[in-house]
Amino acid sequence: KPMNISAELAAVVGEGPMPRSEVVKKLWVYIKANNLQDSKDKRLINTDEKLKQVFGGEKTVHMMKMAGHISKHVS
Repeated sequence: KPMNISAELAAVVGEGPMPRSEVVKKLWVYIKANNLQDSKDKRLINTDEKLKQVFGGEKTVHMMKMAGHISKHVS
């Protein structure tokens, strides 16, 4: 079901509301378009300024931890 998105997340994936699956899909499009996957370990995401806002200021985030961070930005 479509969910409301925080301003920080909307800066990365676009304006909501949208289903969580769409949020994740658009997040990966952003990550790949900006070449933010770690070159040695593709499971790690190197954050830029926009993603730091979504991922609690962390410099790198493991892809399995993304869902927890996204949860804080959708309602």
